[in-house]
This record gives sequence, structure tokens and C-alpha cells, in this order.
Amino acid sequence: GQFGQLALEFLHLGGERLDAEFLAQVEDVIRLTPTIVEVIVRAPAAARHFHPGQFYRLQNFESVAARITRDQRTTPLLMEGIALTGAWVDKDKGLLSLIALELGVSSRLVTYLKKGEPVVVMGPTGTPTEISKNETVILLGGGLGNAVLFSIAKAFKEQNNRVIYFAGYKKGEDIFKQDEVEANTDVVVYSVDSGEAIKTRRPQDKSFVGNIIQAMLAYSKGE
Repeated sequence: GQFGQLALEFLHLGGERLDAEFLAQVEDVIRLTPTIVEVIVRAPAAARHFHPGQFYRLQNFESVAARITRDQRTTPLLMEGIALTGAWVDKDKGLLSLIALELGVSSRLVTYLKKGEPVVVMGPTGTPTEISKNETVILLGGGLGNAVLFSIAKAFKEQNNRVIYFAGYKKGEDIFKQDEVEANTDVVVYSVDSGEAIKTRRPQDKSFVGNIIQAMLAYSKGE
């Protein structure tokens, strides 16, 4: 299995090459929305074994973690291991993109990671998405859940599928990586729960005010 493949690679690599392959470090931290952050990590082995639909666990090291001082006590800002979506990978460069929603304490600490900082990246893990061929495929993503569909949509298009993508958000300002949403889709239907509709950029795409299920029903009726 995948663990066996990693073990064989481990045995055949020398010390310096081993460090380069298996020791991860932060390449960049990018804020996408007021509550969603992208962490790009250089982790060649972890990136190389990724399949669409899988995820990773990310954690920082105490020795290099940012610190705060309060009441003359210094506390390291330590993250618990958090499960993050693998939005995209560049296997040639050894890069992977992890998307975090700032809900709990650990996920909010992602913004404190610095370029070049060593981190713990575990994975990929989880069952990959089953990718069919020569079909029409409907993908549905809500908010942060849209991130996992970037690689899945790409995999479906590479197998000659027609991809119809419903991308739902609470508000229009919650949208992120619109280029990636459009990159491997034949039609995108954007929906927002309230507020102004998202402006489409391609003639075949649609926009809807209402939840994603209502958007699906409206699309099926030609509305």
C-alpha cells in the first residue's frame, strides 16, 4: 500500500536527500478571505503521493513557534494537529496547498506561520475520490468545502468528463480562488445565501441568490 511505498523510498534515500524529501517547511501563507487562509508547504514526499479527495494534518514545532508574553510569562503558540484540505499540489516542485478555516484556536494560529519555518505535515490520508470517465459529473461545494474540489474537478476533466460545479457561499465576499473554480469546469453555478449575487465571468456560468439546494433546483428547471 501507500505506507509500503513510503517505507521503500525512505530506505533508498541518503541523509540530505531524506531531509529534503520528508522534512516540510512553510513556503507561503496567504489570506484568501477574512476567515480562510492558505498555507503553501514544501513537502516533496507528501505532495508526490497525493490523490484528489485526500487531506493532511499540519502542526508546528514548539522550538520555533511564535510566542506571546503576558504577566511576565511567555507562552508558545502551539497548534494541535489540524486536518486540512489538500487544495492543489505541484509534484514537480514538491509543493502542496493547505486551506484552513479560522474556527478553533489551532486553525487561527496558522496565520502566525512564517516562510521557511519547519512544520509537521502528516499524510496524505483518507480515501481518494473515485474518478469516472466520459460522464457528466456534478460537484457541490459549500464555503471552505470548495477547496477540496479544485483537485477533484481537475482529475475529472483529465478523464474527459463534463463537470457542472455548484459553488455555494454564505455571502459574496466569502468567495476565494475563483480562477481555480473555473479552471476545470464546464459550467459553474454560484450561489449565495443572502446579499448580492456573485458576478460571473464566463458566458456559460450562472449566479443565484439562495442556498445551494435551491440553486440546483433552479438550474434543473432552466431558471
